[in-house]
Amino acid sequence: MSKAVGNSVVRHRVSRRLRHQMAQRLEQLPAGTAVVVRALAPAATATSAELGRDLDAALRRLGLAGGAS
Repeated sequence: MSKAVGNSVVRHRVSRRLRHQMAQRLEQLPAGTAVVVRALAPAATATSAELGRDLDAALRRLGLAGGAS
């Protein structure tokens, strides 16, 4: 994760939150799909709900899933 996201504590917090959000969406992805999530600086202040909405939107744009409820 880029240092633009914040210091190491912030980067690890964002990483854990993104990992948790993606875990909820893995079942919706086609088997064998590899996904790379790149956090940008605004992720440091985003809520978990906002991160989830952004992930859903990205997956829809890629045609990988309908997004979690």
